[in-house]
Amino acid sequence: MKQTKQMSETLLVGSLLAMVGGFLDVYTYLTRGGVFANAQTGNIVLLGITLSEGNIKKALTYLIPILAFIIGIIVAEAIKNKYKTKESVHWRQIIVLIEGITLFIVAFIPDTQNMVANAIIAFVCSLQVESFRKVEGSPYATTMCTGNLRSGTELFYYYRKNKDQKALVKSLQYFCIILFFIIGACIGTILAKLFLLKAVLFSIILLGIVILLMHKKES
Repeated sequence: MKQTKQMSETLLVGSLLAMVGGFLDVYTYLTRGGVFANAQTGNIVLLGITLSEGNIKKALTYLIPILAFIIGIIVAEAIKNKYKTKESVHWRQIIVLIEGITLFIVAFIPDTQNMVANAIIAFVCSLQVESFRKVEGSPYATTMCTGNLRSGTELFYYYRKNKDQKALVKSLQYFCIILFFIIGACIGTILAKLFLLKAVLFSIILLGIVILLMHKKES
């Protein structure tokens, strides 16, 4: 009996989501106060710096996105547990739909409320990174590149040492995800300069494509 491969774990969907990840990082950096709302490592470091300086007010600008990220993880798991047995709709489609609706709202939040916008995007990114954790059977991330870079390089070394073609294929898949993250960042840069706060609306197009693709069954 053939196993059904989930469309949500294909390289195509992973690449599209990586584009969204790169796009959102550039969007928050260029239009929302020079911060990265995807990976929280930088926010945690900056939180430590501001706390050591006794600047509690500024520390909140980093703490709030971190808390929003945590809440997003919890929400993603709750949605998974509630809808994972439903046949009418895949729980990951619900996640992407929530992501799209939320980003639509962000487009209309003024730049005087950047902290709110960045917290919402951090929430969205945590939904995505928690829900899409494998590509072609391998663990990966769509909103950050460090782990993907490590895994891709490790597998490439293994290929060079053992001539394992499977390791080469998996290595190239990781580098493909990184490439599309960069492409998303490039597109985000161009659109952010043209459309400013409203540029985030273009990322919803990518999410719409992901939802459509996830209707497809692939064996």
